[in-house]
Amino acid sequence: MNFKKILAVIDSNTEQQKSLSRALEISEKTGASVTAFLNIYDFSYEMTTMLSMDERENMRQAVVDDRTEWLTNVIKEAFSETDHKIDIKVVWHNRPYESIIYEVIEKGYDLIVKGTQQHSLLESVIFTPTDWHIMRKAPVPVLLVKEHDWPMGGKIIAALNLGSDIEEHQSLNQQITKHALHFTKLLGSELHLVNAYPGTPTNIVIEIPEFDPTQYNQTIRQHHIDAMQNHAQQHHISPAQCHIDEGLPEYVIPHCAEQLDAELVVLGTVGRQGISAALIGNTAEHVIDKLNCDVLAIKPEGFVSPIRI
Repeated sequence: MNFKKILAVIDSNTEQQKSLSRALEISEKTGASVTAFLNIYDFSYEMTTMLSMDERENMRQAVVDDRTEWLTNVIKEAFSETDHKIDIKVVWHNRPYESIIYEVIEKGYDLIVKGTQQHSLLESVIFTPTDWHIMRKAPVPVLLVKEHDWPMGGKIIAALNLGSDIEEHQSLNQQITKHALHFTKLLGSELHLVNAYPGTPTNIVIEIPEFDPTQYNQTIRQHHIDAMQNHAQQHHISPAQCHIDEGLPEYVIPHCAEQLDAELVVLGTVGRQGISAALIGNTAEHVIDKLNCDVLAIKPEGFVSPIRI
């Protein structure tokens, strides 16, 4: 497993491009090529009906050229010390996530790197952020970058779902662990496996008086311990680096990440879309805003993006 072509998504609202910094950090260790990708769009240019199609196209191109010059200068000033060549691509498109995925599919990129910010609950339900669209629909791993450094000898977490017998989930656990091991090797880090398991459903205890919640809880926990031991042995990971906690993943994973001061959490996203995605969301999305470190989102093997060129 190796990343050969990295697409770093640029944020035009800031001079500090943490996605590009992280992409270059990976590139220096892997030899991957890096492209700084900026999507721009201004609806007012489409509404200028007094102008001909050619004139509107010329106006759009003028904006693209201006932003290309801006990005070139940002890279010269901020990344002057790097010897690595950075390609630049600026496109005009009204849906940033689509333009990013088009570029990935057309040019064969194998990693998207994007800076991310905290989203309010209102935004996440009504206006799905570009980050989440990319996570659901991109056919390659997506690295969402926050402010946490990547020190040598740090900690990396592989967030697993080991209680499921569904083949897709088991396959995804393997993918997550392999990617986490790859970054562990790159960064000289220590890998930790984290798995959350559900507590006893309250309604069962109320509705079935003879139900034994303690026994149920012990059985569920043991099932997850056995699955974790089996998975860890497959990948030669020490039991001391395995963590199994009761609770929802969106609380267990961030808690472990904070306790370990992890630099990166690798997790899977099944690409749920439509109404179920808006109302429920993916576990990955619930987890991301609670983490203070980078997140690498992995798709199941054989995933096909719903975005078509």
